[in-house]
Amino acid sequence: MPVALCFLVATFLWGSSFVALKAAIAVYPPTFVIFLRMLLTFVICLCLWRWVKRFEYQKGDWKWLLVMSLAEPCLYFLFEGYAMQYTSASQAGVIVASLPLMVAFFAFFLIKEKLSKSIVLGFSLCIVGSVLLSLVSPYTDQAPNPLLGNTLELLAMICAAFYVVSTKHLLHRYSALSLIALQGFAGTIFFLPFLFFIDLPTEHNYQALISIIYLGSAVTLGAYAMYNYALARSSVLTAAAFSNLVPIFALLLSALLLNEVLTVWQWLSIAIVFIGILVSKRHVSS
Repeated sequence: MPVALCFLVATFLWGSSFVALKAAIAVYPPTFVIFLRMLLTFVICLCLWRWVKRFEYQKGDWKWLLVMSLAEPCLYFLFEGYAMQYTSASQAGVIVASLPLMVAFFAFFLIKEKLSKSIVLGFSLCIVGSVLLSLVSPYTDQAPNPLLGNTLELLAMICAAFYVVSTKHLLHRYSALSLIALQGFAGTIFFLPFLFFIDLPTEHNYQALISIIYLGSAVTLGAYAMYNYALARSSVLTAAAFSNLVPIFALLLSALLLNEVLTVWQWLSIAIVFIGILVSKRHVSS
């Protein structure tokens, strides 16, 4: 499957997760939702044990595996889950636009990945488009504590950058499915203790449960499988540039499913991001 198509499918699924996550968090506590999501992912991976068991640990990789697991899903989901309770989606979008720069920084220092002109130009356009999209999006009164929310979102982006770089390093040794299984296990263990500090629901909402099932299967398993497959065959900077499509798809799906109307400036911002993706696509290895 073409690398660009894998990135598109992965970012589309991640974009759709915002709609599903909102529906689930409206009924259940964030940590409860994330725990069930990761548990479901881990159970599915156990069903695919025939391929997961091919994991063969190589000496010295425990540091990279630990960083990957802690960065995402553990700390990333924790920070972002609570960030969205305190800041608006438009303000969070500005923070998300910093991801390519963070990935470039970590990739250069940790795995010595070089920068190309097409990548620099491509994700620069992505950043401009993402920031513009955030600035021109209509204001909504959904940011009770923007300083705290934006700080948590920034921490989430740092975790995401560490995840991209560490996974790129590990994909030379391990399969994408094995790493996803490890993420599912780590996320389940990490969020399990949080259940002792929240009021567990006594009644359930089927729509919210379906949303959690979608998050644990199609989003966590499907999106990460596509993303890791493409990441193993491309630059981490190209992968970071494609990540700017996540808020774009989230916005488009919100307009489609929630009947939100996009402005001309929002469409222009979306176009700039797509142009940046096309430019950076030249750096994708065949």
